Formats: sequence, C-alpha cells, structure tokens
Amino acid sequence: MSDAWVGRRVPSSRSARLLRGRGRFVDDIEAPGALYAAIVRSPVAHGRILEWDAADALALPGTRLALGPREIERLTDPLPTVWTLPGQSPDRVLLADDTVRYVGQPVGVVVAGSRAQAEDAAERVRLRIDPLPAAVTVEAALAPDAPLLHAGSRSNLAGTVAFGDPAPEIEEVVARAAHVVSRTLAVQRVNHSPLEPRGVLAEWLPGQESLTVWSSTQSPHAVRQELATALRLRVDQIRVVAPDVGGSFGGKVMLYPDEAMVCLASVVLGRPVRWTEDRAENLTSSYQGRGQSAVARLALDEDGRFLAVDAHITGDLGAFSVQAGSGPFQVTGMTLEGPYRFERAGAVVDAVYTNTVPTGAYRGYGMQEAAWIRERLIDEAARELGFDPVELRLRNMLRPHELPYVTRSGLTYDNGDYPTALRRAAELARSRSRPSDGTVSRGTGVTASVEITGFAPTALLGMFGIDWAGWEGARVRVNQDGTVTVFSGVISIGQGIETALAQIVADRLGVPLPWISVRLGDTDVTPYSDLTSQASRSVTLAGGALVRASERMRERIRALAAGRLDADPADVTLDLGPDAASSPEKAMFRVAGASSAVSWREVAHRAWKGWDRGPDEERIQLEESADFDPPALTFAYAVHAAAVAVDRETGKVTVEDYWTVHDSGVVVNPALADGQITGGVAQGIGLALLEEAHHDPVDGRPLATGYQDYVLPTLGDVPPVSVEHLCTPSEVVPGGFKGLGEGGAIPPPATIAAAVANAVPAIAGALNRTPLSPAVVWTALDDAKETP
Repeated sequence: MSDAWVGRRVPSSRSARLLRGRGRFVDDIEAPGALYAAIVRSPVAHGRILEWDAADALALPGTRLALGPREIERLTDPLPTVWTLPGQSPDRVLLADDTVRYVGQPVGVVVAGSRAQAEDAAERVRLRIDPLPAAVTVEAALAPDAPLLHAGSRSNLAGTVAFGDPAPEIEEVVARAAHVVSRTLAVQRVNHSPLEPRGVLAEWLPGQESLTVWSSTQSPHAVRQELATALRLRVDQIRVVAPDVGGSFGGKVMLYPDEAMVCLASVVLGRPVRWTEDRAENLTSSYQGRGQSAVARLALDEDGRFLAVDAHITGDLGAFSVQAGSGPFQVTGMTLEGPYRFERAGAVVDAVYTNTVPTGAYRGYGMQEAAWIRERLIDEAARELGFDPVELRLRNMLRPHELPYVTRSGLTYDNGDYPTALRRAAELARSRSRPSDGTVSRGTGVTASVEITGFAPTALLGMFGIDWAGWEGARVRVNQDGTVTVFSGVISIGQGIETALAQIVADRLGVPLPWISVRLGDTDVTPYSDLTSQASRSVTLAGGALVRASERMRERIRALAAGRLDADPADVTLDLGPDAASSPEKAMFRVAGASSAVSWREVAHRAWKGWDRGPDEERIQLEESADFDPPALTFAYAVHAAAVAVDRETGKVTVEDYWTVHDSGVVVNPALADGQITGGVAQGIGLALLEEAHHDPVDGRPLATGYQDYVLPTLGDVPPVSVEHLCTPSEVVPGGFKGLGEGGAIPPPATIAAAVANAVPAIAGALNRTPLSPAVVWTALDDAKETP
C-alpha cells in the first residue's frame, strides 16, 4: 500500500457515530425553555388574503405568539435571489404578501409550549382567502387568457435567455442536413426527499442582541447573510450552525421564508423557538427540482456526423424564483452539447411562473436534463439511420487531443479521454448481456455526459450577474500538542467530505490521518463560503485551498524543526515510526547522519510558546490560511450503461445491471466516491422510473403527500452498481481534483430509456418523458401492439 492518504479507501469518520445513533441533528439539540413553531400555510393555489384572525389560536393554553402576513411584512424585508434572467421580475422573495400563489405557501407562524399545542393553535387561525383563477401547468400559464401571478407583469413568462449560436446560423446548417431528428422531451418535477427534513432552532439573546440558528442547511454562510437581510440585523449579530445534516440534494441551499419566520418569532419572544417540518410538509411545501420540457433537434449528415443541435427549453419556476431560480434551466442550455462536436449548437430558455411549489436546485441540475435531451436524440438518430448507437457516439465524440475545447455555448472543456470511457462502458454492457425470455424483453443502453465541477470562478459568476462568490477559504492549525485542526467553509451532508479533506491535509503535511480533525458548518468558526457543498465543488475548491495552506504549514514547521536542530530545512525529514499514529510525540524530525532529533509535538509546543522564533519572524501561531478561486471551471465526465428487463404484460421496467465509468481527476477516497456515484445512480433510477411530484391541474393541490403517493426507489429497484474510475488530473486545481457529487445522477434516465428502446425498438419513439412508469410503458407497448 502506498504511504499516501489520497487514494485510500478510508471509512467516513462520521460513520461509526451515526450507525450507533449518536448523530446530532437539529431536532436532537437541547434548548432549555424552547418553544415550538407551526407554520400556517395557504390551502389554495392562488388568492388574496382577506383576513388573518388568530384570536382563537391565542386563546388556547400554551400559545405564545401568532404572526400573520401584516406583522411579518412590518418586521422583515424580502429575501434576495441570486440567479435571475435578464429583466426578470420579481427578483426577490417576499416573506409575507397579501397574495398566495401555491398550495402550501407559508403565510404565518404560531408558537406554543409544545409541538402539539402549536399545531393545534395553527389550525385555529382563521385564514380567509378570496380565490383567484390558478395557472397550474406551464401550458395554462402561457395561454392568452392566463391569470397573471405577479402584478405589473404582462405575462407569466419570467424571462428568456439564449445560449450558443444565433438561430439563423443553426437553421442554415439544419437546412443542408441529410437527416434531422426532432422530439419534444420532458423531465418531471421531483421532490428532494432527504432523510432529514428541514429544521431550525433559533435563539435570540436580548441582552447580547445576538441570534444563534441551528439549521439543517447546506449553506450556513448564505443563510446568515439572508437572515441578516430578512430580519434587518447586522451579519455579525447572527451565528448559523449546521450540525449533522441528513441529506439535502440541493433542497437546503437557501433560507426559506418559513425558516425566517421561525427566527423572527425567536427575536420577537426573546426565547428559543424550534421547528422541524413533517414529511407531508417536506413533500408539498419544500422547493422541488427538475420540471422542464424541450422541443429539440439533432441534424446529421449522410455519414452520421453531427451538424447541429438545438433546443427550445421551457422551465417551470413555480410561484416565484427562489435562490437558484432559473439556473437549472440555463445550465441545460449551456451543457446541451455534452462530449460531442457540432458545427452549430444553441438553446433558447424560457422560464415560466405557475401556481405551484417553486423549483430550484436539485442534484446535477440542468445537466441531467441536457443529457436526457441530447442522448435521446442521439439514440433516436441511430435507430432511424440504422447506426450502432455506440459507434454513432464515437464518431462524433471529442478526442483527447482536441481538448481543451470551447463549446458553441462558450464552455471550455479542460481535459480527459471521453472515447476510452465510452468504449469501456460499452464493453462492460456487452459482457453481461442477457437474452429476452417469454414476455420479458431485455436490452442495454449506453450514454455519455460531461459534468461542470469546481463551480465556479468568481469572475465568471460576476460576468453572468450571478450574486455568488465562487472562491473557498481554508485554515490549517497545528495545535500545541501537535494535533492538527482543519477549518473549511464546506459542510458535510452525508458525502463524507470531512474525511476526504483530512486525507488531503494528511498527505500534504506528511502526518498520520488520526492526528487530524475537521471543523465544518459554523459561521463563527469556519471560513466564509458562499456556495459550500453544492455543485460538485467541495473537494475541488476546499481541497485546492487546503493543499495550499497545508504546504505552507509543512514548510513552516520544518523550518522551526531545522532551527531547533541547527540544520538547513532542506536536510530535515520527518520520521514516522510504527507508533506515530498514536501521538505526535512519536514522530521525529531528523537530519541524515546526525543523532539528534526533535519530536513534532515538541516543535509545535515551543512554537506556540514563541520560544523558537527567529529575530525577523513576527508570527507565533501555527496557523495557515489560504483562499482558492479557481481560474477556470473543471469538467468531470462519465459514461453509464444499463441492462433492463421490460415486462410486456405489465409495462414494468427492471434495471438488472448498471455500469459506470467516471473520470473525476484525482480521486481522494474511492470508497466515498463510489458511494456518491452509486447514490446518484439510485436517485437517477427513481427519476427515470418512479418519482413524480404531481399537482392537480385545476386547483393546484399537491397530489403526492406521502410515500404511498410519492414512490422512491428501494433496494429492489437498484441493482449492484459497477463503478470504475479513470484519472485525468485537473491542471487548474492544486491536487488535480475534479468534482463527482452529481455525476452519478446525471446519465441514468437517458441510459435507462436507451436500454428500454433497445429492448423493445417499437416503442422507442414514445420514450420522450420521464418517469417511464409501468402505465406509461404499457400504454406505449399497447399502442405498438407489443403486449402479449
């Protein structure tokens, strides 16, 4: 085994504690005297609030507070949005409004001595709403007579943006193409369904005029900034702590209005107030993901060379634009081309308001939808032209010598070997193919994708008018006893990031992993991080910053040891004996050929005392900080293959085998990486076959209110997933890392659809929308006369 920690399959440092039930989630945090909040939500999809009467609620024993829309509006300011379309209105999120725009929208908060009392009191609030016509679907919202969701708007179209080549140039290329495949392709809305729903514990200390918020969030620093805006406080009056977080998948990247209401209640009462949403709230009121459709074309010449690809993408924003807003739809347009070359490519993106729960970030956002559009078009082109789908992809795939490569939409792919990944995945699928049997038809599919990682250079964000900072900071401290503490602004949401960061630091310092602890998720302690653990960036950017900080620390402590040994730092080495992992006292700095030595612990101890400073050295603390703002995006890539069985009697699709080949640069911890990819595949299978967040098309009621209605994949739906890694190190990130947190979730829907089309070619043309549920597949089979 190599001495390096990077590359080892080290178990997550949280695993043992969590498996023993010793996690500390928001709901586990004790707060003596804490009160409980319940959120009052709109029962209608669209209407004007005529009355909020909380008298009956306040009369119940235990009720302490009831804040309605007018009180909340008086005490708060709107939340900002960060990624808007040109000219988009509104460009902020109101905590309180006299108009409701979706079923489940928070309109007020009630606080009582227990959760049961708070929920009982919330039911006693008299909320009178004058119903307005609702536009629940995108089609209804764009109709000429559609009710307008936002006053002052001329339509429910929030905005439009274009990517890539101008439409006339694309049309010119399409006109001379030998073959054009055109399809309308759609991806449904989905719920995030984290294991732990959202939760907040807020404590305002009147004497200190400070607010501490424990939140199940992906983005503590962003929540602090947004709370400061909403509650009219200084940022330094607020501390946000993310303890153990039970999953997110993009659903916890921002502050929600209901969470701000809970914090406001704490400020008003001067008491701790806690709230944890129940599963019905999570499924019906937390922001959702996906929700796009596209009219798309792929143009090819007579030899199967790709000439052009374009799409008109329509995204469902829901009632208003949240933090990421139209970002997922825009990313679809940016990444439509994938790992292929085209003469011309472009996309037009429309974002539309509807009377439904807002949509936002969801794992792999935009890129999963782009893969669905592009790869379905490619498979349909192969079917219509009689090409082998893998060979058609290889014919048009970018080669290693063509990288770096600037796409038609302006993205610069850095490096990699896309064809090798494709050939390997196809080989794996061929080696395990199974024959059809009776009423069960079997087939395999292979698709490819490119994933934006290392999101994003701050200059790029500023250029696009996206109000985020893309850089990451990190600190490495060698303590007085020689142990090492690492501070990073990214957080752990189940991906094991604290273990991966410790491995990076252990390698760069040259010390045992057990010496290192990692501190995350506390705005009073950890470095500033706007985006934290989202967009496949935590190892890439936090890891890059820690490489720099650790290397500085290594040189500094070696210089201190050299001074103690009266030697040149270049001649000093650290000797890790067999017992070094147990204590920094056992690790010795030595000089070749000399008998004298000094322990790592002694060097650290003397440094903190200030005893060994040179005459010109000012610093005493053994602490090094570094910021890393990437000079460019990095791009991971993946090829997935699936083998499916289609039961022609029932329409049920079973995924029998699944293979992945990923290149994420230098993989820090293969065990964590494999877990991330496998988990992403499971989510992708859910989106491909099972999950959908329905709303009644007339009154806008959410129809999936529990897991009897919203079907998640179980162990029986997810086969063993084969994960293989290629390695093309990043040339712009210290350490060579690229991200992989979303890559597993991006290709599965397209891959599974390709396999279904291969199993039953007669229904391939009907596979244009996910989920491919038994009802959808059986209907396609019946229409094609493929049922037994």
